[in-house]
Amino acid sequence: MYTRKFNSTFALFWPAFGGIHILLSLLSFKGKWNILLWMVILLLWAVFLAVEIQICTAMAKRAEAGLPYIIVLGAQVRGTRITNSLMRRLDAALCYLKENSETNVIVSGGQGKGEDISEASAMAEYLHQHGIADERIVLEDTSRSTWENLQNSGKIIDKLSLPVGVVTNDFHMYRALQIGRKAGFTNIRGIVATSNPVLQLNYLVREFFAVIWMKKIG
Repeated sequence: MYTRKFNSTFALFWPAFGGIHILLSLLSFKGKWNILLWMVILLLWAVFLAVEIQICTAMAKRAEAGLPYIIVLGAQVRGTRITNSLMRRLDAALCYLKENSETNVIVSGGQGKGEDISEASAMAEYLHQHGIADERIVLEDTSRSTWENLQNSGKIIDKLSLPVGVVTNDFHMYRALQIGRKAGFTNIRGIVATSNPVLQLNYLVREFFAVIWMKKIG
């Protein structure tokens, strides 16, 4: 209701999740089947909590001063308008860039459906309007996923052993750091941006499935 995105796939998760638990509570099994059911449920909850602990732990990541590069991961642009999640990433990047005048920033994101310009172009314009010199901003405007964000940004930096900061929303940080290491970065740091508090629980649960999928595909 808050986002008005009733056609979102994950919008159906909550009623489905509640319905499954209600159904399980109504089922009546005898003997070992009842024990087996509860063991499966507890195992699934244990896996969920273990992944969520990793996600929440990564939210506390703080990069040290003086990094040569930071990478701002792209997020949806509506037409030419920056969305709330992306603005939060850019504001976190601005804070770091203003405190570290020697740091350059790679804005990474291509142009997708519903976007009149690339995410990188929208991000570069936002940073420019907020006082970051153009010579400090590097555009990477071909990527369509977090993996491509980091892989393509790594090609720009070239030396993957350099300490590099990645800027993304708090719930996304764990997965971003894992993908960054798979992309070859050996010294990657997290610069955490906030996320919409109304949607935080939704983001955290949705991220669980994204992390499981990432681990599944290796």
